[in-house]
Amino acid sequence: MCGIIGYIGKRQAFPVIIKGLQMLEYRGYDSAGVALVENNMKVFKKKGKVAELLKLAEVSDTKGTIGIGHTRWATHGAPDDKNAHPHLSQSGKLAVIHNGIIENYIVLKQALMKEGHTFKSDTDTEVLIHLIEAVKEKDNLSLLEAVREALTQVIGAYAIIVMDEKDTDTLIVARRGSPLVLGIGEEEFFIASDASPIVEYTKSVVYLEDNQIAIVKRNGEYNISSIAGVPHTPFIEKLTMEAEALEKNGYDHYMQKEIFEQSHSIADALRGHILPDRSVHLRGLEEISEAMNIARRIIIVACGTSWISGLVGEYLIESLARMPVEVEYASEFRYRKPILNKHDIVIAISQSGETADTLAALQLAKEFGAVTYGICNVVGSSIARMTDAGSYIHVGPEIGVASTKAFTGQVVILSLLALLLAKKRETLSEEEYNKLVDSLENIGDSVDKVLKEEKKIKEIAEILKNKENALFLGRGILFPVALEGALKLKEISYIHAEGYPAAEMKHGPIALVEKDFPVITIATNESLIEKVISNVQEVKARGALTIGLVREGNAEDMKNIFDHIIEIPNVPDEWMPILSVLPLQLLAYHTAIPRGADVDKPRNLAKSVTVE
Repeated sequence: MCGIIGYIGKRQAFPVIIKGLQMLEYRGYDSAGVALVENNMKVFKKKGKVAELLKLAEVSDTKGTIGIGHTRWATHGAPDDKNAHPHLSQSGKLAVIHNGIIENYIVLKQALMKEGHTFKSDTDTEVLIHLIEAVKEKDNLSLLEAVREALTQVIGAYAIIVMDEKDTDTLIVARRGSPLVLGIGEEEFFIASDASPIVEYTKSVVYLEDNQIAIVKRNGEYNISSIAGVPHTPFIEKLTMEAEALEKNGYDHYMQKEIFEQSHSIADALRGHILPDRSVHLRGLEEISEAMNIARRIIIVACGTSWISGLVGEYLIESLARMPVEVEYASEFRYRKPILNKHDIVIAISQSGETADTLAALQLAKEFGAVTYGICNVVGSSIARMTDAGSYIHVGPEIGVASTKAFTGQVVILSLLALLLAKKRETLSEEEYNKLVDSLENIGDSVDKVLKEEKKIKEIAEILKNKENALFLGRGILFPVALEGALKLKEISYIHAEGYPAAEMKHGPIALVEKDFPVITIATNESLIEKVISNVQEVKARGALTIGLVREGNAEDMKNIFDHIIEIPNVPDEWMPILSVLPLQLLAYHTAIPRGADVDKPRNLAKSVTVE
């Protein structure tokens, strides 16, 4: 949450920062701000999206070759001008931008107020910059040492950039619990929450580790050390991302683009994992093969859409590999005193690899001696560095806040994991195993076929757009798909929706059903189709508007059951979640557009949740 960017070098900083904020806006868009230094500190802050900030600043003097910028997801204080970042110190000479939460800010604020400090915002961040200046002046410290000392007094998470009006050749950056990447150019530096604003200018980056602080200088020098002062030799990584991947490429929205990119992203997630002899290869799993061989259970921790992909993984691993799996909300996991030991494998799933609750759950798992495995999208992310081993989903940048291609990429990796474990544990016959591997490897043509149904899905969305409630039903491995369909609809169209196991619907939610109440049913699993149809008949008898996802070839038999039908190509039940979720993503998208919703930046949400 929150996007931060800083620049120091020979370029004019403002255009770099504004463009960077636009690319980081998926991390928060309650307000935005920029601070620049050229002779004196210039600060521009505005409630709303980056476009509003640009209107404010473009009529002012925005010259300067050093600056910092921030786009906010509000935590402490309302989303308004005064609480927007950057925040200034008591003297107005120091500025800071911050992603994270300072948990003990009230105690610090009270102490500073006793010393005569006055505050202009309700944020925890303003307290931090006041503290830095107070420490600097009291002990006559350099800015680097003042930041270092102030951070020893702070409890919480942060990624910060600090700038001094009196020193236009220096930026100080530090992180704990929130991501920060340093882009290294030719006598210039770019600092950001993630690599998306950096890749246009340089492919050389350093990912700061937790509890590290860095000083970057205009002359191209930089030094990284721990908060405690221990020097660190940086590892410079090369970005593989291309700037073009961050553009809309003719689509109206990033979400629409990312839905249709699944024709390629699913293939990218599979690439290199299925060998010519049909064996499944996950290099990360090989690194923990001994632990996996003696493991008694798998625990999956995740949040949001990633949690739902974990549920799909639970069905797959238990069904194919006959291994016990538990799926936990990462946000609840460490607060319920879970029972963990060295015979457990804890799998953390996160698109960004920076989800705060998931990182906290991983830390707890490591404290108990469990072996940890990460599934994420962002190379070099915190989860990738923290886990014992892992796999990237390789679906490319996902800018839309509502996850689409990351979900299918995660399900692909979990499918491969289930197949690999099934082979090792000899829980499938050779014929069953080969059939599943072949069908997964060739699923791309079916993906294309589903996406070509957009016109029909758009027609159904025209009916759904005027509704305020919806029920999604599924059974077995398609129950999580019902959850994901409901989540997408409420995330971007603001229609209240619930996902339910179809058989459980009569234990409560059927009370909501009345004439023309929309019920969307994923009825594509061969093994449970008769039971699913019986459940649909129950809501149809009560006047529901029934929308069905059915297997190709079954539409004629089901035209009296469903008012509207979307056909899904025939693949084994195990891979139906990959195909069945696609029309639900499109349905949510085309329902939201005529309702006037911003599908890429839905209200109150942020892409990367880096605070608890």
